[in-house]
Amino acid sequence: MNGLYRRRALGNGAAITFAAASTALGLGFLGWILWTTLSRGISAIGVPLFTRISAHGEDGGLANAIVGSGIINFMAILFAAPIGVMAGAWLAEYAAHSRLGALIRFMNDILLSAPSIVLGLFVYVVVVLPMTAWSNGAVSFSAFAGALALALIALPVIVRTTDEMLRLQPMTLREAALSLGVPQWKLTSQVLLRAAGSGILTGILLALARVAGETAPLLFTAFGNNYMAFGPLEKMASLPTIIYQYTNDPNPAMHAIAWAGALMITLFVLALGLLARWFLVRGHIRHD
Repeated sequence: MNGLYRRRALGNGAAITFAAASTALGLGFLGWILWTTLSRGISAIGVPLFTRISAHGEDGGLANAIVGSGIINFMAILFAAPIGVMAGAWLAEYAAHSRLGALIRFMNDILLSAPSIVLGLFVYVVVVLPMTAWSNGAVSFSAFAGALALALIALPVIVRTTDEMLRLQPMTLREAALSLGVPQWKLTSQVLLRAAGSGILTGILLALARVAGETAPLLFTAFGNNYMAFGPLEKMASLPTIIYQYTNDPNPAMHAIAWAGALMITLFVLALGLLARWFLVRGHIRHD
């Protein structure tokens, strides 16, 4: 008995040590990334960074890129969130044990792991090229196409999260509503979606964090713009594309602006992750 207890204690200690070392390693890399982006971009952080546009070169800023990223990301979530939530609800409540539901979940997992550049090329072929043909040969890069490409990246994340959150809801909740004569559509829309609201919102925030730093799809769709643009059918700048543009410039001042943009994206994604975690924890506390 003592030998068995000793082996279990050693195994437990080894597992705890390995988990602690893995956590420290992950946090160490996160701290390294934050310190590197901060130390390299601190010289460019200031009021001009948020008020000037990239057309001013080394004396410019990221105002147009910040506005462009906000517009494109907002449009992408606006496209993906309703479709993703409805698709996830259908999978969880209407096709939970069907072959069609299993096939759709499999296809959604494939889309979830698809390279973003492939989705960008897909939108380039089905949206940008036809719009180019309609506009008499002028290449029709646009914020709309960029948002559509990002929406395809965010969509499987939202579908998967909604499906899982609804399936985690207790069966007694469904039975209680159905026993009162509540129809299935009302049970799903007014009971289950509300109960799983914090988890679904968490999934939407994580999807936004997933697309916030994407560069390749935007190079094929929104392309970029050195001036301020607001129209959905215009070429539009974004932080990832401006960072890509500035890092290819030999001027160290441009590199500093690129690092400042990278720091903004890093902090934005980190804030979204913390906010998503807060919503998830608050939902668990409320249900408990």
